[in-house]
Amino acid sequence: MQAFRAAVADVKPLEHAPRVDHAPKPKARPRRRASGARAQDLDAAMPLIAVAQDGSPGSPVAGEAMLSFQRGGVRIQEMRKLRRGLYPPQDELDLHGLNQTAARDRLADFILASRDAGLRCVRIIHGKGYRSGPRGAVLKTAVDSWLRRHLDVLAFASAKAIDGGAGALYVLLRA
Repeated sequence: MQAFRAAVADVKPLEHAPRVDHAPKPKARPRRRASGARAQDLDAAMPLIAVAQDGSPGSPVAGEAMLSFQRGGVRIQEMRKLRRGLYPPQDELDLHGLNQTAARDRLADFILASRDAGLRCVRIIHGKGYRSGPRGAVLKTAVDSWLRRHLDVLAFASAKAIDGGAGALYVLLRA
């Protein structure tokens, strides 16, 4: 102990500068979509699906088919949690009874608003297409296609039976 005291005997303490409190960083402002070319942008990003002359969509999804999509970089564990419904939906959108154009517009607005609000998981109810007749599940097929193309969607999976089963999706959004 005496050796240490002898070694540091001529050491002078540093002068402390007064502490500066920095103002908190401002929150990032949400990105807004330009309203001018909205229709052209939406047609390019989320095109309407074509329905053949016989009334069936080009590559229809069966009403009872379970949907699943995972963008590159989404971990398998995250996808497993999403499929099991372990991410509680923070909001939901019901597209029942809408035509493709109205459903697409509502879906695009809903995803934008949800992302801007900082929501991580939402539920989209599209139905199973039972009332679509021979056309099959047109809206389900369209929603599947649109969500795969939307850059703010990281992953989606069909909901558990209690939340709508094959007629609804859990959607994981970009933070």
